[in-house]
Amino acid sequence: MDARTTPPEIPNELADDILRGADQIAEFIFGERGSRRKVYYLAECSRLPVFRLGSVLCARKSVLLRWISGQESRVLDSAG
Repeated sequence: MDARTTPPEIPNELADDILRGADQIAEFIFGERGSRRKVYYLAECSRLPVFRLGSVLCARKSVLLRWISGQESRVLDSAG
């Protein structure tokens, strides 16, 4: 690559959407990092839409918000 050539700007949308580690996921969902054990439990039970980058548990904020919305819809549908 030529030193005078700069790569095009890469949008940070994906980077801004990813939560890295159970602490960040717990803080996003439960409002506190101390709930990281809940995150591990839900991930182990396959109830939480997470993925791994190497050994780090990760999740996308947008996917978690859709998942939460779906959970709410199921509760409302079964109550009505």
